[in-house]
Amino acid sequence: MKSTIFKSILFVIFSMTMMQAQAQKFAYVDTEYILEQMPEYRAAQEKLNDMAKEWETQIASYKKEIDKMYRDYRAERLMISDEQKKAREEAIFAKEKELNDYKQAKFSPGGELDKKREELLKPIQDKVFDAIQELAKDNALDFVFDKAGSTTMLFTNSKFDRSDEVLDYLGIVPGTGDK
Repeated sequence: MKSTIFKSILFVIFSMTMMQAQAQKFAYVDTEYILEQMPEYRAAQEKLNDMAKEWETQIASYKKEIDKMYRDYRAERLMISDEQKKAREEAIFAKEKELNDYKQAKFSPGGELDKKREELLKPIQDKVFDAIQELAKDNALDFVFDKAGSTTMLFTNSKFDRSDEVLDYLGIVPGTGDK
């Protein structure tokens, strides 16, 4: 009987040891925080914002022009011929179409802003991803979660946060955004 109990205890200890040996290592990073620390990311964001502001100014100009055309038309519609009315209405509709086409070209999914965002931000995001992979490899991590991503993290223990280490791999001093 004692032998059976001893074997059972040894089996439990052996099983627990094996489970610990097979325990997976994980960490998490906050890519939003990492990107905000990178000067090149902030510069790219600023450039994108400037482009969007310029386009918004152009849109406002279109709207002003359309409003003026419409006000002029309303003020003169009783004094002009049906043919002139039709021509003015067509001109207003054409200008509205031009405005809508401009907005689509600049701001729609796959538009110029999306393409520019991809062009400017993807290399920076790839650089961060490479640093995360290097960190995972160097620390034998099995999983690295992104706190900023769509993965819901209901609780995080800061001892598993490796964001500052990723910044180290990128050569960035945390909190300053400087290299």
